[in-house]
Amino acid sequence: MLMDAAVLNKTMDLEFKKIDIPKPKADEVLIKVHCIGVCGSDIHYYEHGEIGRFKVEEPLILGHELAGDIIKVGSEVKGLEIHDRVAVEPGVACGKCDFCKKGRYNLCPEVSFMATPPVDGAWAEYVTVRSDFVFKLPETMSYEEGALIEPLSVGLHAMNRGKVTPADTILVTGLGPIGLLAIQAAKMNGVTEIYASDTIPMRRKIAKESGAIATIDPANTDVQEQINSLTKGKGVDVIIETSGNSIAVSDSVHTINRGGRIVFVGMPTASEIPIIITQIVDSEIDVYGVFRYVNTYTTAIQASNNADIQKIITHKYALSDIYQAIETARLEKDKSVKIMIYPN
Repeated sequence: MLMDAAVLNKTMDLEFKKIDIPKPKADEVLIKVHCIGVCGSDIHYYEHGEIGRFKVEEPLILGHELAGDIIKVGSEVKGLEIHDRVAVEPGVACGKCDFCKKGRYNLCPEVSFMATPPVDGAWAEYVTVRSDFVFKLPETMSYEEGALIEPLSVGLHAMNRGKVTPADTILVTGLGPIGLLAIQAAKMNGVTEIYASDTIPMRRKIAKESGAIATIDPANTDVQEQINSLTKGKGVDVIIETSGNSIAVSDSVHTINRGGRIVFVGMPTASEIPIIITQIVDSEIDVYGVFRYVNTYTTAIQASNNADIQKIITHKYALSDIYQAIETARLEKDKSVKIMIYPN
């Protein structure tokens, strides 16, 4: 049996083709994919063929933000049934190493993460997943919301890493899908004073609709000065940096309050960025990195029932139109945020 899939052969070479439908192992389920998002990492692999230490050396199926229906269940699977509507956590950890045993399975050296070479993703009609990384969706939740649980989880993990509380004042820098969903994650943590910055007007507009009380255009104003003005000198306790922009990364240590926390989420294109360490030491700033997420899916599914996370979806395409979809995501950042793909 064959299925449709979008396969990245090499940099800038994406092919829509027929491949074999995968067969689930005893501990896996076979999922018919309803929808799947285009992530910034997908675009980066398409454009550059690598992200950090991960390089596309053989044909690869991209995509890891998905929801769908279970159509086959392995013999050892419990708690899931055919026809269940589900979201998929795309990073399957070993469950045996020290990181997994300590509850930080996102750092597992043996993790098999969809669409990260050499592991295929889910820009396809069907995909198999180990059952303990599959989560049922409530009847009130759409497939699109189920697919967005993955990027929302990044925002929730950033809140956990930054020890965010309702009393904190937050600045989110970069308003792509992760930044916009980080605003939603902050609201889920009870935060009410949220500021956001991005150079694209449409994304700043969505940020205000999502819960930011004010937005900043870093291309036309000094972010630190604007924050001081907006907060009447109080400043911000936490910065969630999602853009990966070198200037935003460097400036974060000057914008944050003394004793504040900076959470670096966005992956910069430069491997080294200058930061004034004396500012971190003198102001006792806590700096955290974020690598995907851990133990977030159940919380994200429950919490998102009271949020409008679908607001970030701007375009929808059939899987057969994948080239147009990824070109829109790549070249029309002023008009697009999250693009959703439909294999069926």
